[in-house]
Amino acid sequence: SSFARMFVQLCLYFYCKCLWRCLKFVVRKLTGRCELQRICYNTKPGAARTMKIEASLKGSKSKRLQTSVSVHPDAIEKTIDDIMELKRINPDINPQLGISLQACLLQIVGYRNLIAEVEKLRREPYDSENPQHEEMLMKLWKCLKPDSPLKARISKQWCEIGFQGDDPKTDFRGMGLLGLYNLAYFAEWDTEIAQQVLSDSLQPKYSQLSKAEWEKKKFDKAIGYSFAIVGINITDLAYNLLVSGALKTHFYNVAPEAPTLTHFQQTFCYLMHEFHKFWIEEDPLDIMEFNRVREKFHKRILKQLQNPEMALCPHFAASESLINM
Repeated sequence: SSFARMFVQLCLYFYCKCLWRCLKFVVRKLTGRCELQRICYNTKPGAARTMKIEASLKGSKSKRLQTSVSVHPDAIEKTIDDIMELKRINPDINPQLGISLQACLLQIVGYRNLIAEVEKLRREPYDSENPQHEEMLMKLWKCLKPDSPLKARISKQWCEIGFQGDDPKTDFRGMGLLGLYNLAYFAEWDTEIAQQVLSDSLQPKYSQLSKAEWEKKKFDKAIGYSFAIVGINITDLAYNLLVSGALKTHFYNVAPEAPTLTHFQQTFCYLMHEFHKFWIEEDPLDIMEFNRVREKFHKRILKQLQNPEMALCPHFAASESLINM
């Protein structure tokens, strides 16, 4: 029974594959355009177009087309020429096609390279002997607590910004340097919001960000959280969204060319801000509910990213430079 079912599924797969190739051949003959041309001419720039181009190249029977999504950025122009030649498309008659394909390939290749860059940071452990690591950690403190000098490198004061013990380096184990990079970026480039979120996480009942909600709901309790630890946790969430491909929708819509580490860090700023509001809305009974709230938040973001028109709203200060691009 299971063998028969598997055999039928296999036959169905090959039938659909052959049928799809035949259909593409017929459509090309009727329209005079290959699939890549039809996508570029019929789909507006952004995630919808780039994701279709990516799927078309990956699903091609040509090895040269399949590997075009993983070339070095410097080889993209040559790759476009190869694609045009392979598809017998005259670049003089279709000048816009080459430009559109190049923009899509820059995004596709850039996304792959961004995953590699983020992964490298995640795997690099925090080293207290490294002056650059220490400098970034000190910058995090100064941005979040400008009026409270750190009395010692090993100090209970670190708990004031949400680390678990006297030395923050132990808390970076899960996400490596990536956790510190994200927190430091948030604190430096979105300072006002970061300080507000930190303040609210310590005294959520008096949150200024959602005063209306507090008054409307008349909460008699409010559970805070550890700002830095949650930042490392949200870094993990952002990392998983990136590696799973879910962030393609966002990045292909906001990055006109290759998405960079800065785009990723700005996405982290957005997620921190949104998670904070979500935590207050959820009004958990205690900190033990953190995983439930985080999972619910994760699902909400995933659902938003299923829309090809979606760009996670870049309303925070750190993203203003990107809005103008």
